[in-house]
Amino acid sequence: MHTFYAEQIHEKKILLDPSESTHAVRVLRLQTGDEVQVLNGRGDIYSGVISKADPRQAVISIIRLVHLEKRAPYSLHIALAPPKNMNRFEFFLEKVVETGIDEITPLLCEHSERDRIRRDRMEKVIVAAMKQSGQSFMPRLNVMTSFSEFVQQPFTGNKLIAHCCTHGRASQHLSDAITSDRIRLLIGPEGDFSRQELELALLHKYLPVSLGPSRLRTETAGMAAAVITATRFFRVTE
Repeated sequence: MHTFYAEQIHEKKILLDPSESTHAVRVLRLQTGDEVQVLNGRGDIYSGVISKADPRQAVISIIRLVHLEKRAPYSLHIALAPPKNMNRFEFFLEKVVETGIDEITPLLCEHSERDRIRRDRMEKVIVAAMKQSGQSFMPRLNVMTSFSEFVQQPFTGNKLIAHCCTHGRASQHLSDAITSDRIRLLIGPEGDFSRQELELALLHKYLPVSLGPSRLRTETAGMAAAVITATRFFRVTE
């Protein structure tokens, strides 16, 4: 069954925006009566049938609704400095959404090679990944925030930082450092965090963690962190 994202949801019908409508009618060639699934990014999963196959604004009649209270038994917020190559940042977004994440903050650090992102483009990547993976909650993408501002924000839960100084030598692996169901993790730019940034993070009670013995690219570190965290909470038991 094809899956779409929509914000205009009424009591008995859903209106797809022009982009989703064109994709449904022109690309997928769906017709009146075809059954589809619609996500609103807030935990609602709608099943319905197309009642108006219009590429400008398709209309879906709602058949049933399933509502989920939360995405997972944990909340993960990764703050990561986008690499110079935006394709790599988009790849990071796609994969962490598929794996499961709640919030993403692009960080502006002393060694950052990029000081802005195209928010509209990044949100499209997130929506596409959410639909592809069947996630019912859309992660929050925050505006780019300076490192110093971010680490001073109040937060209750595990505050963690992964950086090259802990490469293969951190006292704790990320999986072992997680003791709360609320996790906030900092990942630095390609040039890593500066010494001053690391000291500021430690001052604000961020715990250094390791993601393993290999030196990872920024986007790979972000993806590894999402996978490790998901595994920590969804570990299969006998």
